[in-house]
Amino acid sequence: MGQRSSQFTEEELQDYQDLTYFTKKEVMHAHMKFKALAPEKVGHNRNAKLPMNKVLQYPELRVNPFGDRICKVFSTSQDGDCTFEDFLDMMSVFSDSTPKSVKAEHAFRIFDFDGDDMLGVSDLKEIIDRLTSPQKLNDNEMTHLIQNILAEADLDDDGALSFAEFEHVIDKSPDFANSFRIQL
Repeated sequence: MGQRSSQFTEEELQDYQDLTYFTKKEVMHAHMKFKALAPEKVGHNRNAKLPMNKVLQYPELRVNPFGDRICKVFSTSQDGDCTFEDFLDMMSVFSDSTPKSVKAEHAFRIFDFDGDDMLGVSDLKEIIDRLTSPQKLNDNEMTHLIQNILAEADLDDDGALSFAEFEHVIDKSPDFANSFRIQL
């Protein structure tokens, strides 16, 4: 069988394999997908950084109501732009072989809009708004839904969900791992 030429050395591929939940072949496939988002920019520049609007053209991110948050959480820059390594980390966490606990940690960060390490009322409101868009719940419906979420999941009654409380909810959700995935 013929070998594909790669922009990566064997050692680099091994490092990527060691640092992700991907095989070397999947790393190469991820790079092909990244390059396809902006071939003119990535070309032979492995260190190219794609603007978030280019990364959001990836089919599963384009239709995801949290696509922008996903880019921001995985980006090493403040603006949500992504390098190949950022993209690889993102795709690795969303892969089928990633442990549920790792997925839960990243889901929490995606949903923590204000970055205070808690999912408070404003975070829950933003999550619900994004999930129900374009329809919006009225104020009473929103308040009622948030009260129900907190009554069920806020074990210490502090008005917000900590990571431990969020993880507890995730543990009871059998299809979380299947819904928190992106096909490479």
